[in-house]
Amino acid sequence: MDALELGATLYVPATRTDLFDIVSGRRHPGLRSAVLCLEDSIRPADVPQALTNLAVLLERLGEEQARLPVFIRPRDDRMLAHILGFAGIEAIQGFVIPKATADSLPSYLRALASDAHLLMPTLETREAFDQAELARMREQLLAIQERILCIRIGGNDLLHTIGARRSAVRTAYEGPLGGTIAGLVTAFAPFGFALSAPVFEHFDSPDLLREEVEHDIEHGLLTKTAIHPAQIEVIQSAYRVRAAELAEAREILSGDRGVFALNGSMCEPATHRRWAEAVVKRAAIYGVHPEAVAAAV
Repeated sequence: MDALELGATLYVPATRTDLFDIVSGRRHPGLRSAVLCLEDSIRPADVPQALTNLAVLLERLGEEQARLPVFIRPRDDRMLAHILGFAGIEAIQGFVIPKATADSLPSYLRALASDAHLLMPTLETREAFDQAELARMREQLLAIQERILCIRIGGNDLLHTIGARRSAVRTAYEGPLGGTIAGLVTAFAPFGFALSAPVFEHFDSPDLLREEVEHDIEHGLLTKTAIHPAQIEVIQSAYRVRAAELAEAREILSGDRGVFALNGSMCEPATHRRWAEAVVKRAAIYGVHPEAVAAAV
């Protein structure tokens, strides 16, 4: 599985009673992936009910194939070890590792000694602001890179560490997280890791969300956490490519020319290849902007 296929990953509290309808794709037809959360989204008192819901769901998934890639976000490594004993656990694609650091990661990996599941560590503690700590964690992840689907950026938790909350009128890139997101990208993306963009918590502002996704794409973040179904189409429609972009990408990947000009821009296969590959993949998964297609006809 490629991280680009995740799209808008909907985080769903495991206390919900309609989990199967969600992960089967019946509730939200455009949804491409889901995380069942047993961590910050639920109260400690509700954990037993969430675990019961999860156990019932997994048994059903063992009998009926879910359409969506499903991931579980446990509360801690002890809960992870407990969940791994549930019947039907093989039906899910993997786990989100909460508050991952170089110190906490080894205990999760010991529980996940089998390579049956993909992993998505979440960077959401103060260590995410420390390049030395990120380098320590990167070395650990490089040893199991084939199991790391993507690294998730926990924007709200990162803001919590500095006592802030994101603005309702500006994108994350215009606030205190802007430099941090860029730093996380440069710490991991050059080493072949995909990263997921942080949640946009103000779900009644679709235009601002669309603007933020454009910034995500500029940073190479081609999957994003969603916390409301209304965000799914907004995010995933933004992943459609423009016809001009796709033409440039295909020319860059054609392999029969050096640097050249197209649509008023310099195209250089030696430096633009990774971008071009991502554009072609996005077009294959999410399509081309309808207005661009109409203009080309």
